[in-house]
Amino acid sequence: MDDPEHPRAQGRSRARRSIPSTTTGRAGLVIVVLLLAGVVVYALSRLNLERVGHALITATPGWIVLALALMGFSLLMRSVSWHEALRPALPDTQIGWLPVARATMIGVMASAVFPGRIGEPTRIVVLSRRLGGSQRRLLPIVTGTVFSQTLINLLALAILASVTFSGIPVHGRFAAILAVAAVPLALCVLVLLGPRLLGLGRRSRSLRVRLAAATIARLLGLARQGLAVFVTPRHGIAAVAAQLLAWMLQWLACYAALLALGVPAHPTLVAAAAVLLAVNVSAILPATPSNVGVFQAACLVVLAAYGVGAGQAIAYGIVLQAVEVVTALALGIPALLGEGLTWRDIRSASAATSADHETS
Repeated sequence: MDDPEHPRAQGRSRARRSIPSTTTGRAGLVIVVLLLAGVVVYALSRLNLERVGHALITATPGWIVLALALMGFSLLMRSVSWHEALRPALPDTQIGWLPVARATMIGVMASAVFPGRIGEPTRIVVLSRRLGGSQRRLLPIVTGTVFSQTLINLLALAILASVTFSGIPVHGRFAAILAVAAVPLALCVLVLLGPRLLGLGRRSRSLRVRLAAATIARLLGLARQGLAVFVTPRHGIAAVAAQLLAWMLQWLACYAALLALGVPAHPTLVAAAAVLLAVNVSAILPATPSNVGVFQAACLVVLAAYGVGAGQAIAYGIVLQAVEVVTALALGIPALLGEGLTWRDIRSASAATSADHETS
């Protein structure tokens, strides 16, 4: 006998089953927030406004200008890398470099101005609207190409980690480098082989396992569309080289900012690599626009290990973040005007894209 209330009971049952996973996710988020808050509190406890002000006033303008130029060129190289990733993913679509560059700059500016990681969906939406064809078809493919860049970024972070750990004794260095390098390798294997492994999950007797397997399979299929760049050597080599060059330019920008403040870190290039690694890891869950506060705290914690005083380290964090934000605005505002968009358009489109991804 059919019970009209049965669907409601099933809905309540599914809701109850989803509570543990939701609670676990919230608990993990709370732990991360508490850790970041601890770092910020540590930074504030070491704050000396007089020393910070002196370090900022005595900064060398020439090195700051060089840091701005290097940061700007790094963003251009990121757009070149993305353009190379898009061409094999959409072989039948004419994709000019200028729209890709504009979308990249707008995305970077969105991340610098607003809290949360809205820069990625922003550049996806901005570029997709310029390409001919169905948005339903284009959005997943363009999103996949962004994921391919994420894999290259993980490789770059692994390289930075190897440089950072170069001062650690050999045994500890090998273990640390191996642990970091395993992340991008594991993700590549997961993306390439995941759909086959998930076949077992699809045949599970548990409805929940089958639904989870189907969802993960769709996400992996989406990611694989953007990995076409890695099976076309001409585009793949260019995309990887341009993205790694962008990271190198950003690394040199961090180095120039150290020189601007006369930071006595030794070796300075290693300290710059450690800072770049730390600020990118701390930005995984941005809590404020451009991660203000956490950014400076990360610089303080890293440079303290190189014997840099708190005032000078915090001043360095302020200068380095100012370089990033000024570069993002200087390149992003003209791109935004060139696309004929407003901030309201960007935020609404990004919110719609995020909602589509959650329901897909």
